[in-house]
Amino acid sequence: MNRLLLAAYPASYRSRQGDELLACLAEAYPGRAWPPPREIVPLVRGGLGARARAVVDDTARPWWLDGVHLAALALAVLALVPYLQDVWHWTLHIDPGQQAIAFHFSGWYPWAEGPGTKTRLLPYGLLPLVCLVALGRGKAWIALPAAAAMVYAGATFRSSTLFGHEGKYGLGYYGLGSPITAHDLALSVTLCIACAVLAVCRTGRLRRHSFRWLVPVVLAMFVAGSLQLTAVSPAFQRGLFTLEVAALIAAWAATAATGDRRWLIPVAAVAFIRTQAIVARPDGFMNSLPTLVVLVLLIAPLPALAIAAQRRQDHSLAG
Repeated sequence: MNRLLLAAYPASYRSRQGDELLACLAEAYPGRAWPPPREIVPLVRGGLGARARAVVDDTARPWWLDGVHLAALALAVLALVPYLQDVWHWTLHIDPGQQAIAFHFSGWYPWAEGPGTKTRLLPYGLLPLVCLVALGRGKAWIALPAAAAMVYAGATFRSSTLFGHEGKYGLGYYGLGSPITAHDLALSVTLCIACAVLAVCRTGRLRRHSFRWLVPVVLAMFVAGSLQLTAVSPAFQRGLFTLEVAALIAAWAATAATGDRRWLIPVAAVAFIRTQAIVARPDGFMNSLPTLVVLVLLIAPLPALAIAAQRRQDHSLAG
């Protein structure tokens, strides 16, 4: 089981020092499948730090391009989350009936047309999903038209039936702020701009992630679809609030460990979208936390990351 801890480290580290680390653990804790928790935490932290340093040491692309790529991935995830249940049901031809996301009828699938509602060809959530998969594989030229279709769908949500008008009236993702629905164009336009920047650059320079990074996405779709969790569920909001805070802490840790500013870009992009949603729709806030607390949680990481990067650089120069 100790080998699972090595997954926190980059492949280059595992090939060079993986066997040595496993031997040290076996010698220090003979007969134990896992080291004690006091050892697991620093091991995982060291592995994540090694991954961050490996990213920075890779000079195949400028830091700002990698930052824009990370921002586009974060925005694609943010756009996909409200429709996890929707896409899962559509893919498996499951009619959720009364558990549908913000729909009054079960006839929102082409194979289950109900009275008084128009069928649609595709669920809106397929667009950010295509964006996410394409960006993960470094194919910005595929992600760009999907992001542009998100902008079009959001701008024509009262008239277009390709993705179904009800789908874009649906409940948005709350997390650290007000709901962000498909017809809130700030998210889709920002994602489209990021994809355009990546597409203009040589796509061969973009980082390519393994398909195994999609396993958490499939798992989230399964959980949302099977347990009928929607964006207004308290469990949904608390869980994603925790994940967002964990992501902010990870960005700070990576910046503090490397002194690199690339993680500032995705944090700034998400903070911009979140703050815009709160300012534009103050009545849409779910009051799971005071608005001021949420704004502080969104804005405070930006100077914190900048200070962490500067301190690391100053320490490197002093050393």
